Amino acid sequence: MDSLFSNAQAKEAFQSAISTSNFDAIVQICSSIVQYGYSFLPGRKTRALMPARGADDAAWQEFSESWNRLGLDQYMRDGGRYRSRRHAVYSALSTSDYAHREPNQPHYQSLDYNHLNGGIARHYLPIEDVFANNAVFLGILGLCCKTFGRLRPKANWHIEVHQFRIEANQLCSAQPTPDGVHRDGVHYVLMMMVKRQNIINGETDIFNADGARLGRFLLADAWDAAIVDDEQVRHGVTPIVQLDTTQPGLRDVLVITFRDR
Repeated sequence: MDSLFSNAQAKEAFQSAISTSNFDAIVQICSSIVQYGYSFLPGRKTRALMPARGADDAAWQEFSESWNRLGLDQYMRDGGRYRSRRHAVYSALSTSDYAHREPNQPHYQSLDYNHLNGGIARHYLPIEDVFANNAVFLGILGLCCKTFGRLRPKANWHIEVHQFRIEANQLCSAQPTPDGVHRDGVHYVLMMMVKRQNIINGETDIFNADGARLGRFLLADAWDAAIVDDEQVRHGVTPIVQLDTTQPGLRDVLVITFRDR
């Protein structure tokens, strides 16, 4: 476990996230995922599941400011230059209360799951150490471990962490999910809003395997989150449009995927 953390404070924050998570709330989240294929968490609920340090304003500021230091996604086959990101890989057993960070490695999706950008190994900047040790991130990762471990108690998890920034400008709208409504080829996906600035739209749509819409909602505020069972449902996000053309139009999101090896 010690190999995951660069300092004792980060280790303590992660352990605290697991030990203080509200059991009833996690059971409720799991029940929604089993019944509907997804669960929407208002920001107040997500934040309430964090340890005290993970809900601290200073920790959130450090966490959210890291989105200002992402790298341009060079693999957009639609020619777009509106997406920036960082990436990391972790692993965990469903019986464990922590995740182990793996060496940096490329992100890969087959064309079956990403018809636009799939089929190749995509190399992105790794998440920064300050982000990896941040109490908010560790709290969210801990919440995922606890929730998904309950849903799939014999899993050996391959975990991928993605920081995304989508930028809309006056020339065009921007696509939070450029591959459209899709599956990611994993078991579970968490999507959490970090910041929306000077944009409209960006609604999240959830569909069943037959294409019927199960839900539409907006991750409007910081901490708002959605968790989907990627085997049951497909998801997509509508294009965002810049409001004031003199100001940046941004959508910053944290995405964490869990796949059973």
